[in-house]
Amino acid sequence: MEQLVKSTEENIQRAAEIIKKGGLVAFPTETVYGLGACALSKEAVVKIFEAKKRPHFDPLIVHIAHREEVDRICHDIPDQAWQLMESFWPGPLTLVLPKNETIPDIVTAGLDTVAVRMPAHPVALRLIECSGCPIAAPSANRFGHISPTQARDVLSDLGKAVDLILDGGRTVVGIESTVLLVTNQGINLLRPGGVSTEDIERKVGSIKIITHSQKILSPGATKIHYSPRVPLYIFNGSPQELERINEPHLVIMSPIPLSHQSMKVFPLSQDGNLSEIASHLFEEMRTLERMRVCAIIALPVEKKGLGRAIMDRLTRASA
Repeated sequence: MEQLVKSTEENIQRAAEIIKKGGLVAFPTETVYGLGACALSKEAVVKIFEAKKRPHFDPLIVHIAHREEVDRICHDIPDQAWQLMESFWPGPLTLVLPKNETIPDIVTAGLDTVAVRMPAHPVALRLIECSGCPIAAPSANRFGHISPTQARDVLSDLGKAVDLILDGGRTVVGIESTVLLVTNQGINLLRPGGVSTEDIERKVGSIKIITHSQKILSPGATKIHYSPRVPLYIFNGSPQELERINEPHLVIMSPIPLSHQSMKVFPLSQDGNLSEIASHLFEEMRTLERMRVCAIIALPVEKKGLGRAIMDRLTRASA
């Protein structure tokens, strides 16, 4: 039976049956493709870690289709968390909240909190609804590799380890969700992502940025992550210094078009639009990886708005 299929209603129903029976389904979200299993089944979630070769200390995000479902998996939810849900759900924002016993410890890496979000993608929402359960889903790729923004990327990384891949086309946001730890004492940024810090602070006031923690509280927080299988370096020098580099076997990944005497340039946007850069970032990294270039020189963007998330991904990819 075909493994990679279009996201028709019939195939979504087929995918939901796989989820109900403890299988794995890759599906599109607005951020990247996720590798999903029933979040209430320890046996099903184990398969996610096995398929991705993911270490068990790295917690997963649980996806829901309706805001009221958060009560099923969380308790003692702070008022500010409800305010954030009202403002940004469905969308690329994940909230880390106290977990109920319905969620197996393997989902949360043994933590007493769980990461939860409601994706803004009709296929993801329909799959969750038809499955009748919250779906635990990290990105649908080998652990540490570039996150997939197209169904073919999932097939390339995971092959037969996934039971079914729902093809919903190219994802829109292109990088993962923002992750916030929300407590009665305040809001902490664990991972920058598809919702900017500035947009969040306009809704709920100042938030604290967590740069180091003894425990990994959020997915995507390991030092090396989102990495292509060729070296990637962030260039922080001047345009004059860049022009002096004469290495035709290297390529430049740039926020905007530019010319170079010896290296080919791959622009992520025509005008430096951060949403466009984020949307194309992982896709371009995979393209260059397939070209088997010797190395990628990535030019930085300013760490404001989505630029904070873009630079987070580049920094981890270059580690």
